[in-house]
Amino acid sequence: MAEVVSLPRLRKAKARVEREKAAEANRLKFGRTKAETERKRLEEIRAERAHEAHKLDDER
Repeated sequence: MAEVVSLPRLRKAKARVEREKAAEANRLKFGRTKAETERKRLEEIRAERAHEAHKLDDER
């Protein structure tokens, strides 16, 4: 005899697996490592300081 399964439950499980695959692909495609994130933050701070250093006194 065949096993009785709930079709909506089966569809939800399949959709869950597909969403997880898409999420993993996005993490690989768009994700950044902690070192990359920290380097970007430091570059932004350095650029802001350089910008502030070149302002005239009356603009501050």
